[in-house]
Amino acid sequence: MNNNQLLAVQQLSFNYGHKPALIDVSFELPQGMTILLGPNGAGKSTLFSLLTQIYGIQQGDIYFNQISVTKLGYQAMQWLGVVFQQSTLDLDLTIAQNLYYFGHLHGYSRQQSLTKAQPLLMQFELQHRLHEKVRRLNSGHRRRLEIVRALMHQPKVLLLDEPSVGLDPASRQALADVVRDLCREQKISVLWATHLIEEASDADHVLILNQGQLLATGRSHELQNRYQQASLAEVFMVLTSEV
Repeated sequence: MNNNQLLAVQQLSFNYGHKPALIDVSFELPQGMTILLGPNGAGKSTLFSLLTQIYGIQQGDIYFNQISVTKLGYQAMQWLGVVFQQSTLDLDLTIAQNLYYFGHLHGYSRQQSLTKAQPLLMQFELQHRLHEKVRRLNSGHRRRLEIVRALMHQPKVLLLDEPSVGLDPASRQALADVVRDLCREQKISVLWATHLIEEASDADHVLILNQGQLLATGRSHELQNRYQQASLAEVFMVLTSEV
């Protein structure tokens, strides 16, 4: 295991009854943006449920800072910020009130919550909308708020499960750009799950998951060279057609 990786998955398998959802999945999450690419039903959400301990581990292990999650228990959540596919914001509360509530779960006062959130609010261009109800925000700004909330306790790993669902192409690109900026500036590791190949840039690390199996890992341009294909989309087609 690489000592520089905060999150590592080793030989992780998971079944729903007799149906396999993940099969012997292993990877280490580098600093920066990693795209977890796979079609619907590939096992992406199952993996996120295991990383966040919603599901218990059946086989294999997950390590945070080289310590098994089975030993860390819910202490592992201090390393993680999470944005699930389904929004968990309270639409009838303001941005500030949503942040207060989440901060309170971490033992922060209202002022501490705002202090911790303020740099992120500025980065995501939400600093002037604190007293607006979330219901008035568009889908893109709601997603930004969820990421701000997930990063308030300063985790080193951010999990984003299909964060661009429901966004138009321009909003998807804007969200991805600000997350990549965040990776560079705060030196965090991001795992961005998606079924949209166009959300991966040439410099991103990529994990290709299909039918519960991790088929390939590497930078987007490295995978194109390795499989002698002109685009990541063609790499994905070649790999998934062989399963």
